[in-house]
Amino acid sequence: MAGHVFMIRQESAPPAPPWWFLSLVFLGAAYVATVTLRLLAYLAFSLHRQPKDLRSRYGAWAVITGPTSGMGRAMALELARRGLNLVLVGRDPANLEEISNTVRSLHGVETKTVVFDLSLVATPHGDEPLRQLRETVEGLDVGVLMNNAGVGEPAMAYLHEADVEAWVRMMRVNLWAVTEVTAAVLPGMVERGRGAVVNIGSASSQAIPSFPLCTIYSATKRHAPFFVATRMVENLAEARRLSPFTVTPGAYARAAVGWIGRGGPLCTPNVRHRLLWCAAAAAPDSVLDWFLLRSHLEQRTTLSQQIRASGAPAPS
Repeated sequence: MAGHVFMIRQESAPPAPPWWFLSLVFLGAAYVATVTLRLLAYLAFSLHRQPKDLRSRYGAWAVITGPTSGMGRAMALELARRGLNLVLVGRDPANLEEISNTVRSLHGVETKTVVFDLSLVATPHGDEPLRQLRETVEGLDVGVLMNNAGVGEPAMAYLHEADVEAWVRMMRVNLWAVTEVTAAVLPGMVERGRGAVVNIGSASSQAIPSFPLCTIYSATKRHAPFFVATRMVENLAEARRLSPFTVTPGAYARAAVGWIGRGGPLCTPNVRHRLLWCAAAAAPDSVLDWFLLRSHLEQRTTLSQQIRASGAPAPS
């Protein structure tokens, strides 16, 4: 009987991955899990929130700045639809009268108007309209303040290319006016023990690492909606490229007003904006910087061509 020789070959186990690789895998998984959980929690919260009676919870009146067009107009109509009387603060008397008449005819609420050019805040010409605002809200049960007004120009420009006063006007409207108007309205809220202050800003100061050629704007707009289809963003290159994430003023107003009294102090109430925020958070800062700088340089070229075509001097 022939003998058989069996050979047993032992194979060594594959080497364990290095510690740094395991660390990267763990950090990546933790980051993805965190973003996913935040998104799911936000979606669940959005889908289950119920309409809130703002009038009974906060007060019968709302003050809104910049209510005559775009997002401010949509906010005014949405607040009125929910039964709030409105104090409308803006710089153009005719436009204020138009939105005031529209609100009253559509929703049957009371309105008051204050003509106030917010770019004059902290100047002698701003003292009188600020006094009128204080007198208007005195004795009113103001429950909601909507600091909506904002200035986006100069845009797509280097600092030295615009007049310094233009940058100062932007800071007055986007920063100082928010402080002054809030200071005028807040004492009554404190006295009554209730109220909501809503500041509308820009995601350029929160969700992305930088906003090239618009840095003063982003620095003055800390709070965070993304792209809303208003005149301020209608020619913005990245708004066109990200058009599926651009919402109408009415859609944003419904989401924002519906969020009052719910969630934390900083929110992105629209679902599409929240998805865009998650995408921005997942992208490397270098990619976002490249994309935004490229878009803004493209927009800068377009603006320069339009200025030259109009016969005005173009930025150097």
